Amino acid sequence: MFDYTDELAVNTIRTLSMDAIQKANSGHPGLPMGAAPMAYVLWSKFLNVNPKTSRKWSNRDRFVLSAGHGSAMLYSLLHLAGYKVTIDDLKNFRQWESKTPGHPEVDWTDGVEATTGPLGQGIANAVGMAMAEAHLAAQYNKPGFDIVDHYTYALNGDGDLMEGVSQEAASLAGKLKLGKLILFYDSNNISLDGKLDMAFIDDIKMRFESYGWQHILVKDGNDLDEIAAAVTEAQLEKNKPTIIEVKTVIGFGAENEGTNKVHGAPLGAEGVEHAKAAYGWNYPDFTVPAEVSKRFLETLVARGESMEQVWNEMFKEYSEKYPREAMLYAHSFDNLTPPNLTLTKHELGSSKASRVTSQEAIQELSAQLPNFWGGSADLSASNNTMVKVENDFMPENYAGRNIWFGVREFAMGAIMNGIALHGGTRVYGGTFFVFSNYMLPSVRMAALQKLPVTYVWTHDSIAVGEDGPTHEPVEQLAAVRSMVNLDVIRPADGNEVIAAWRRAVTSTERPTALILTRQNLPVLDGTAELAEEGVNRGAYIIAKEEGALEGIIIATGSEVALAVEAKKELGAGIRVVSMPSMNIFDEQSAEYREEILPQSVTKRLAVEAGTSFGWGKYVGLAGGTVTVDKWGASAPATKVLPEYGFTVENVVAQFKKL
Repeated sequence: MFDYTDELAVNTIRTLSMDAIQKANSGHPGLPMGAAPMAYVLWSKFLNVNPKTSRKWSNRDRFVLSAGHGSAMLYSLLHLAGYKVTIDDLKNFRQWESKTPGHPEVDWTDGVEATTGPLGQGIANAVGMAMAEAHLAAQYNKPGFDIVDHYTYALNGDGDLMEGVSQEAASLAGKLKLGKLILFYDSNNISLDGKLDMAFIDDIKMRFESYGWQHILVKDGNDLDEIAAAVTEAQLEKNKPTIIEVKTVIGFGAENEGTNKVHGAPLGAEGVEHAKAAYGWNYPDFTVPAEVSKRFLETLVARGESMEQVWNEMFKEYSEKYPREAMLYAHSFDNLTPPNLTLTKHELGSSKASRVTSQEAIQELSAQLPNFWGGSADLSASNNTMVKVENDFMPENYAGRNIWFGVREFAMGAIMNGIALHGGTRVYGGTFFVFSNYMLPSVRMAALQKLPVTYVWTHDSIAVGEDGPTHEPVEQLAAVRSMVNLDVIRPADGNEVIAAWRRAVTSTERPTALILTRQNLPVLDGTAELAEEGVNRGAYIIAKEEGALEGIIIATGSEVALAVEAKKELGAGIRVVSMPSMNIFDEQSAEYREEILPQSVTKRLAVEAGTSFGWGKYVGLAGGTVTVDKWGASAPATKVLPEYGFTVENVVAQFKKL
């Protein structure tokens, strides 16, 4: 099945990777040298992609390099396959503004499907992609028209499998019977610090079979035929995801092959020469033999172009027979949201927890957005994330739109990223705000990749009450607000909630975090008219001063109503500003920010049931805060809040001290 040219192609991947790392004097040669055979088999014989259209073809296979430190191998493959990665790009590996950064970055390097590097998350991303494929297939495929029918592949190492997020995600994937998910495990018994068995002795076969996966062992990672047979066997299993454990030698061919010395440091000029001699490689640096280029054109490139052409013809016929479904499918991959979304406003005098008004918004959005789906990390009864009229996303019904993530917050976040990267749907996921800590690494990756996912984080303050300090967020608001490219919105009432949700589902380049209450919030006077623009500007005047402006109270979420009541005690010259989102407010024009918070007014008080950290930029050195700078306490919220100073009397007293 494989010949000399195939072996030459494998060594081309190895040598291009080594040359790039050596020129940069930085990188990880071990994985590319050991894993090149399995990567080549997949790309040359099985992977259905079209480099000419790259990520525009929705039904392409997805390949995720979870072990992102092996990026030099991925860039070599992308170059050989004809993506927009040149030899000069390989020569600029890890350099300023290079298209070949240290770890793969989606939307930066042509052909990269996911930003990877933080180990384990790539596996969870792949699970999310496979979930999206299954869901879209169930929604749109018709008899004779399998317009969604592709595989998700990921390559991981020992480090990925040690990370807990990979275990969370693999467990869910097994439950969901994601038969089109195939992992390649680069099993070389070496980690960065030394021998793997110093820290990791898991029986991978038993572990993954217990999750409900198929396990296939490839004993010789250099045997191309054995690898190809394993992939074929994996594709035949329709009801289980598959992990192909490939026994490899890290840094194969290097003088120190099989040791941690070749994991994360250049081989050096003599080391590169030694490895190339072991391969029988007699070409100059950065050389691609003509027969290797031809082989890639004849295999991956020709196959991809042909398959996309066939798909385009099928989709044209599908569009004629099912015009509505075809239109919805196309629009879903364009990430378009109808501009005329209808969300019911909340009337003055009503009072509901913002988690409840969020639930109402989710029901209305689900009815209007067929690509909208999500769930919770086993807290849907509290987060209120399930859609009442929809079914559950399960193996027997992949069309279901309620996702059961289980108690897997980190995996939930990384899976959501994979779903968003796949395209075609908008996904949300919920948990208690205090448990956002468990998922912050995946939130960071969503922000970095500009993924418009939505987090429904409820039970947002010490008002959680009886559950006590373990479940009462204090520092979380400051933490997530510090993250770049993340909209953090803490709504004050139901009208701010629906404005926040509208913004979230129309966002295209950033994730959104909705910070929602357990306790009821009264609908405030003016939000029916002001909340839409106010949320989209980050802050607005909710209670205007009468006459000369003497001072400002800034509040968010549940404390806005408290601030409004305090104003009534403090007098006519006080302004109350609702600031649902600091980061959105900071992005407004200087003129608008001055209009809301005039610099001449230094008498300012911030009121929020979270840490004071971060409020200094808004209240200044002359201002003050009514905040929480200690842990919460276990008692009814009606007792905890007053004890922590969240009363009209205390807000008035603290303002008068300024």
